[in-house]
Amino acid sequence: MFLRFAMIGTLALTGAFATAQAEPLRVAVSQRGFWDSSFVDMAIEQGFFKKENLEIQTFYTEGGATTLDAVMSGSVDIAMSNGLLGVVGRYAKGAPLRVIAAEFTGGSDAFWYARADSGIKSLKDAQGKSIAYSSNGSSTNLMVLGLLKLAGVNAKPIPTGGAPGTFVQVNTKQIDIGWSVPPLALQDVLDNKLVIVARGSDLPDLANQTVRVNVVMEPVLQAKRDAMRRFMKVYNATIEWAYKDPKGLEYFARENKISTEVAKKALEFYPQAATQTQQVKGLDQTVRDAIAFKYLGPSATPKDLAGLIDIVEPGQK
Repeated sequence: MFLRFAMIGTLALTGAFATAQAEPLRVAVSQRGFWDSSFVDMAIEQGFFKKENLEIQTFYTEGGATTLDAVMSGSVDIAMSNGLLGVVGRYAKGAPLRVIAAEFTGGSDAFWYARADSGIKSLKDAQGKSIAYSSNGSSTNLMVLGLLKLAGVNAKPIPTGGAPGTFVQVNTKQIDIGWSVPPLALQDVLDNKLVIVARGSDLPDLANQTVRVNVVMEPVLQAKRDAMRRFMKVYNATIEWAYKDPKGLEYFARENKISTEVAKKALEFYPQAATQTQQVKGLDQTVRDAIAFKYLGPSATPKDLAGLIDIVEPGQK
């Protein structure tokens, strides 16, 4: 009997020790509620990180500079879903940032909308109107500038923060054209209360260009590279799981308090190929954009960003 209790006690202590030894990682995620911003919490809920002996703490931001500020201040270890343009701008100023993974390639997820009673049906109607993007250096910032150039109109880009706050500003007529990513505002589009006037996918040069990336600070990457490797292993596996297992869509619908039908419609904006993490695509175009929008000097080349990209491959230590 004594031996049995001793064994039970030993097993309990071993389990407690394993839990105590789980490596903590603090993760900042831009824009809660989007499909691609949900993968970390899906993995936590399913217990996937525990299998890699990781304890993940998530914090949500309104994107852009706020997420980069969090990782640069040391408040978090990983900053998810950062506009690559903003990352390039910080790196060019000497910030020891490292891109450990692509987060989203192309602009299929983002759209711009106006009230149905506003008379704005497309960006051709946006002359002199206010048009939203999340924050300076964000992927929506890049897209707005590109869309206005493509449409040949002189609208007024304004940073409005997160998609929920932007939705309120459009409906209270503080902003003429808002930005969003499904599922937010999608129901109102389906109900003809809002009209989509532009989409990120309207930009042909953006189709094969990575617009958002996951970043860390170089000293943190050096100290925690193996933990980052395990994190990316789980993250990539969760993407595969979310697109294949109905529980992924159920989680997305539940967290956003939407119907499964609206969730399925939202998923049309998120092709799985866009969520690949192992290649930062279209870097030449990113450099051209960064020069055009004054994030880099006029003589910059992709070679100037050689130290920025350090992809963490899930299968390597």
